[in-house]
Amino acid sequence: MVMMGSFKHFILAFLVGFALIHLIDAQDQTGFISIACGSPDNSSFSEPTTGINYISDAAFIDTGISQQISAVYKDGYQHQVWNLRSFPQGIRNCYNISIVQGTKYLIRGTFVYGNYDGLSKLPQFDIHLGVNMWDTINITDMSLDFSTELIHVPYQNYLQICLVNTGFGVPFISAIELRPLSNKTYLSNSGSLALFARLDVGSVTGKTYRYPTDLYDRVWTPLNYNSSTTLSTSLLIDSQSNNYYQPPSIVMSTASTPINVSAPLELNWNSQNATSSQYYVYMHFAEVVNLKANQSRSFNVTVNGKFFYGPIVPQYLYTSTVYSTSILAIAQNYDLLISKTKSSTLPPILNALEIYSIRDLSKPGTNQQDVDAITKIKLAYGIQRNWEGDPCLPQAYSWAGLNCSYDSINPPRITSLNLSSSGLTGVVSVFISNLIMLQYLDISNNNLTGSVPDFLSQLQYLRVLNLEKNQLTGTIPADLIQRSKNGSLLLSVDENLNVCGFGSCKKKNNIAVPIGASVGVLLILSLIVVAVLWGLKRRKKDKNKVAIAGTESNIQTTSFQSIESIQRQFTYADLIRITNNFERILGKGGFGQVYHGYVDDTQVAVKVKLLMRVHHRNLTTLVGYCYEGTNMGLVYEYMANGDLDAHLSGKNNNILSWEARLNIAMDAAQGLEYLHHGCKPPIIHRDVKTTNILLNENFHAKIGDFGLSKIFPTDGGTHVSTFSVAGTPGYLDPEYSTSYRLTEKSDVYSFGVVLLEIVTSQRVIERSRENTHISQWVRIMVDKGDIQNIVDPRLHGNFNVNSAWKVVEIAMACVSSTSIERPTMSEVVIKLKECLTSELAQRKGESNYSVEMVNMNMITELNPSTRKLVQK
Repeated sequence: MVMMGSFKHFILAFLVGFALIHLIDAQDQTGFISIACGSPDNSSFSEPTTGINYISDAAFIDTGISQQISAVYKDGYQHQVWNLRSFPQGIRNCYNISIVQGTKYLIRGTFVYGNYDGLSKLPQFDIHLGVNMWDTINITDMSLDFSTELIHVPYQNYLQICLVNTGFGVPFISAIELRPLSNKTYLSNSGSLALFARLDVGSVTGKTYRYPTDLYDRVWTPLNYNSSTTLSTSLLIDSQSNNYYQPPSIVMSTASTPINVSAPLELNWNSQNATSSQYYVYMHFAEVVNLKANQSRSFNVTVNGKFFYGPIVPQYLYTSTVYSTSILAIAQNYDLLISKTKSSTLPPILNALEIYSIRDLSKPGTNQQDVDAITKIKLAYGIQRNWEGDPCLPQAYSWAGLNCSYDSINPPRITSLNLSSSGLTGVVSVFISNLIMLQYLDISNNNLTGSVPDFLSQLQYLRVLNLEKNQLTGTIPADLIQRSKNGSLLLSVDENLNVCGFGSCKKKNNIAVPIGASVGVLLILSLIVVAVLWGLKRRKKDKNKVAIAGTESNIQTTSFQSIESIQRQFTYADLIRITNNFERILGKGGFGQVYHGYVDDTQVAVKVKLLMRVHHRNLTTLVGYCYEGTNMGLVYEYMANGDLDAHLSGKNNNILSWEARLNIAMDAAQGLEYLHHGCKPPIIHRDVKTTNILLNENFHAKIGDFGLSKIFPTDGGTHVSTFSVAGTPGYLDPEYSTSYRLTEKSDVYSFGVVLLEIVTSQRVIERSRENTHISQWVRIMVDKGDIQNIVDPRLHGNFNVNSAWKVVEIAMACVSSTSIERPTMSEVVIKLKECLTSELAQRKGESNYSVEMVNMNMITELNPSTRKLVQK
């Protein structure tokens, strides 16, 4: 066997043997998994034309809707595609199929739209194999079928096939078929194989063949060359006994050969992706003419002008296969030539051809121990959520209620589990103990019974444990109590039936745990009055305690003028007197020391924190406060146009122009930049969202509501550790929510979400898309290059495409899952200025701050415009 050139590893597979490993008898469907999607529960049938036995998909999936194609399309289709399952709810819906681990499978998905929904809207969606992208399903004709095939070796005992809604129509699937193959066939050095073409070359019938003609149920499509003729035989091609690939005899019994004896056979194909698609080819040859003594047939194969293999001398009525053992060189177009040798008297032939592209399906899923644990938890409690597919990956489709850790080396681990208010019954599941990396566990507000199990103490990384509002009884494990005392665990067991902790058991006994209070850095002296006077009005004989926000020495206090009469106001000198010159320290909170003191005969706890004079044109100004009787309030400057959310959500009839949105984004970014880099020490806002971005009469934006703000360390520290997570769902930094390590990048994440809202006017969490986060939806649209459908459609395309792409890129960088990948607010400000400059350059002559408004009441409905894909 001669090996030459860069293709020296291509070999002629001419394998002789009577008994083949994994040989499947013609009537034997052992190992076949044949699923008719959407067929009635527990049903099964034998397809009349193939004899393949199909079963319902109901046992493999919990979601979706069973449908039927229109009757006019059923003729000509096999019965397994008469029904289908559609998925109008949720972004990702997954089948979970048990298989034999390590077996090589042909995996096929079939899709027949058949106008099942009566809408005549052809969808496009993605199909994933586990956490890996398999293919994009683009239905272009309602009467035609579409199939996609993989040859893949699973390394687990189950397979997850997921349909993913990408925003271009409702996903559906008609049939799923798995066929075991010989492990000696279709070898790949660099991934799984996706079918590009499987051709019955020189077909005389024009028919498509599959099982039982093909023992592996491969589908062979007829192909004839215009410049070729067909050779054929009625005799059996003995492919089953001498070739592991076993192409069907009827396929091998015909072959194409050039009409011109000296001409080559030529086959061309275009690469799916000229920069990344990689291919393997498999050519099957059998001599179908009983040659005379003076005749000979031999030929060579080249690909794109490079020698591939040869000379090949096909044997009479026996199949030989030539295949590549490594990928073809990447090219935009491929030209395969089969040319006769000089010594050959006859032209070349080709009986059958297979072309496969590489699919990298090697990305590992979530740690298997965590997958097993969370799956058992789901089954134990009968959790009714769309918990399908991998729990953590792809990250955009991770399970609701879970947070995971991600890095470039190790599989994701589940670090947070929130099953609050999920209707759980029974005891605390022992399977939770297998989530060994768990940091946050919330199973509050359920109907759990029994005791607080000791195995929770074994979760060494657990920082928060919320068991409130259940029916738990008994003694809390000593280790959990100890960890709550030393501050390493935030433990909540309020409103249980009879839980014992510190001392004797009492019903609804509350365990006191340390909580890092977070008082707003700007709600300074006004809150002193509110807190203290509220405490004085509720004075009792047992000397109730109240919290007071104070100021630290050497920092000038700010005087506020109240709107109404003030019953009592404390100065810094008052605080010195109340605490006896800060004599007795009660503890230390997130904002500094807590001191004991007295207001008259009422004991108080005085929290001392920095009073900073924060002034910036993009931050709202606290004017003063009011307290009179039961009336209390804080006074801020008036912002005539309300909050940003009202203008983006449609609550306001006016629509912000693209330029106005850029200006608002710039204002908000500059306000945050000042907090992070202009204040000494810096401040982390912790609750950046559109409702906290206020607009004045000129639509200048200012950030307000500093009630959750934190002071950032100036001693070289990289983060602030907190015992609880504060913020608004959807805007909350996922890294902070799992690690409890607050950084300025937490604000950056929240601002990124705000930017996405400014661009799209979409909700942060869209309930109609199974609680899809806005960043997930935008990521899908970005992958499609679809800026027109990302930007708020109410603008009707009236925006600069380049600046829109830049803003989306900035926003997606801000919402990166890890803080190290996010820009600083200073970098964000610089990039937004570039966007604004680009926009203003296009709109010469307009004022820098013109705000174009369109009244929604005057807009007439327009026909949807054709989607345009715009390249960046």
